[in-house]
Amino acid sequence: MATVELENISKVYPDGTSAVENISLNILDHEFVVLVGPSGCGKTTTLRMIAGLEDISSGTLKINGRLVNDVAPKDRDIAMVFQNYALYPHMSVYKNMAFSLEMRRRELGLSKAMIDQRVREVAKSLGLIAVLERKPRALSGGQRQRVALGRAIVRNPQAFLFDEPLSNLDAKLRVETRAEIKRLHLNLRTTTIYVTHDQEEAMTLGDRIVVMKDGVIQQCAPPLEVYQNPANRFVAGFVGVPPMNFLRGRLVDNEFFLFGNQRLGLPPNLAAVARAAGNTDFILGIRPELISPVAENRFKGVANVLNARISVIEPLGDRVDIRMSVMENVPMVCRTETHRTQGLAPGDEAAFYVALNQCHLFEDSPVGLNLSRPQTSEPTAVNSTR
Repeated sequence: MATVELENISKVYPDGTSAVENISLNILDHEFVVLVGPSGCGKTTTLRMIAGLEDISSGTLKINGRLVNDVAPKDRDIAMVFQNYALYPHMSVYKNMAFSLEMRRRELGLSKAMIDQRVREVAKSLGLIAVLERKPRALSGGQRQRVALGRAIVRNPQAFLFDEPLSNLDAKLRVETRAEIKRLHLNLRTTTIYVTHDQEEAMTLGDRIVVMKDGVIQQCAPPLEVYQNPANRFVAGFVGVPPMNFLRGRLVDNEFFLFGNQRLGLPPNLAAVARAAGNTDFILGIRPELISPVAENRFKGVANVLNARISVIEPLGDRVDIRMSVMENVPMVCRTETHRTQGLAPGDEAAFYVALNQCHLFEDSPVGLNLSRPQTSEPTAVNSTR
């Protein structure tokens, strides 16, 4: 097993395009770290630099304390699982899994019997014993992904690297394979770095998640820390389904958040943060689950109730998403229990209660730092205004 240390790593292509900008990250032995962000944020480039498939423009990369900037991929003792499986189509499942061991049999001091034992043990753990003699074309997508996992596991590497391994699977298989990867990590305890654009995968798999944007780390922390205390407006809007609602407004009378012709009474904690910031313009961040319909319109005008016009109601079973607008054109989403939506219909004007004591206050700036984030929160790696 291994630690992986990235110190001031950057990647700039010959045409001047900066893919990764001065990132630093220490991944602990046995840790499962997920790099997550939108397409083009630099997460896959970072993974490929760790694997040795991309040159590092500047900075240092160490695996288990060993500097590996100029070490060939095959000599880094890591295993990578690709999005497209990368299986040999002319080989059986057994031969695909055994291939890397066969190629290095003498170097590793392995007999054919030892290779056979290792392949069959891993195949059994992945439920592949019955398909060992089949070729990839005869397998389902889920089976192919498990073969790719098995091929990496038999090598017993210092670290696993996963590049969006579940993106080609359907929704049901994705959930099942995600659980399988989590189970394998709990059993093997191999240091794992996992890349995905799916925040649900990131939240469920990672010991820590690293949220990236434009080649810069925006926040690195345990999943619930990122969800409950996002470092900035980008993280707040990216992590969470539906995404966080944002209202632009200003502080008035030292305690009210005014937007359009409506006002919300800020709880003492947010009011204190707003006053300490020394300005009056802010963005209020409200998670959809913190909003719920008010049963009777008599609550309109109360300090923690906003008025909105319902545009769409989306049933989700035990929950419902209500899409609405405030101030005519500012969209918001409320996620609430199904029974709370009785009597509501698209086009209705309704009052909605907001649990303001759990909301966030952001700077009205390009970065949009979270002013209400507790000072004890793990520091972020934000180093850019992008």
